[in-house]
Amino acid sequence: MAEDTGDKLRTLIVDDEPLAVERMQVICCKMDALHVVGTASDGAQALRLIEALEPDLILLDMTMPEVDGLSVAKTLAKQETSPAVVFVTAHDNYAVEAFDLDAVDYVLKPVKPERLERAIQRALARRGEGGGETSKWLEELWIPHRSELIRIDTEEVSRIDAERDYVRLHVEDRSYLLLQTIAGLEKRLDPAKFIRIHRSTILRKDRIKGLRHDGLGVWSAEMEDGEALRIGRTYLPKVKAMAGR
Repeated sequence: MAEDTGDKLRTLIVDDEPLAVERMQVICCKMDALHVVGTASDGAQALRLIEALEPDLILLDMTMPEVDGLSVAKTLAKQETSPAVVFVTAHDNYAVEAFDLDAVDYVLKPVKPERLERAIQRALARRGEGGGETSKWLEELWIPHRSELIRIDTEEVSRIDAERDYVRLHVEDRSYLLLQTIAGLEKRLDPAKFIRIHRSTILRKDRIKGLRHDGLGVWSAEMEDGEALRIGRTYLPKVKAMAGR
């Protein structure tokens, strides 16, 4: 009797490494939520198969010759309806670009079945929500941590500091480094929720307790935890406008 695949995610595996494809097939065949409908070895082939097979989910390698994973995702993002994308890659430095394209998840190689299972659950949850309109602003950040990436909701970030080509995200009593310039990240954050107060500091607006004038034209932003952060002269007018001053 043929297997009933009606409720499963029709899945396309895309990777230019045959052994990686084989490993993903082995992992996927053990997951009840998935039905692998095909594999592709490059981005151009992937786009042809997506059009022909209409999968629900793409397990997409990031780095491939000619048409890479980001290019595939950018093409899909322009379409009215498109499959969910889970990036599966050995590289952790494309996470911000990936989630600009509304990727469901970003899984690092070597893939662990339990990690992929979490990604599949997110894809199923999104399908259950019926997709919906995608925000132009980042709603989550994926941070390299040990051997995987951890997801941080931007709602949790109270402060962002520049550290050369990195930014440090402050989340409660912990902090995380992300390979991204502060100027680049500022463009992706919702200005209704975040404000840059200094060339090296962005704050979440609802974590600012008040503004303090320290004399001689120097102002500071007081945070909920009592810390005072100096406001740069260039950014002072915008910060005052936020406070209605």
